[in-house]
Amino acid sequence: MTAVAPQQLVTFRLGEDRFAVDIFAVERVLRFTAPAAVPKLPPWMDGVIEHGGRVVPVIDLRSRLGMPRLAPRPEQRIIVLAVGEEWLGVTVDSVHEVMAVAPDEIAPPPPIFRGLDAEYLRGLVRHEGSLIIFLDVTRVLTSTEQLELAQAATRG
Repeated sequence: MTAVAPQQLVTFRLGEDRFAVDIFAVERVLRFTAPAAVPKLPPWMDGVIEHGGRVVPVIDLRSRLGMPRLAPRPEQRIIVLAVGEEWLGVTVDSVHEVMAVAPDEIAPPPPIFRGLDAEYLRGLVRHEGSLIIFLDVTRVLTSTEQLELAQAATRG
């Protein structure tokens, strides 16, 4: 029997909830700087930033997931994610740690979980008595939204 390596997750907070993404999807964690505004964006999109020689669209993940927006705070971060060949920035309340999780510690998502659409979820992780929502970064945006963001990046 072959041992399966633990999965490395980057954890962060949105409100009182803990979330995680696969470490291999994370290009960089940046201190929050206000993205440049771009006209005619969806309400959950903040604008664009420049990082690594690229124009990176930035979405407010709180707003995208149906949570109220917050004013910028010192602990706020932008996580730059690799989504396919593109980079996408997501604004989060704070970034916490990188943790190793065994595959059997990741439970499949229930059909409805606190108002989040289950399609965004890879699963739920139980860790030290709490639940961590494991996001599927490839599904946070629809293909149509990805096209809109690519167009916004060229306007930025």
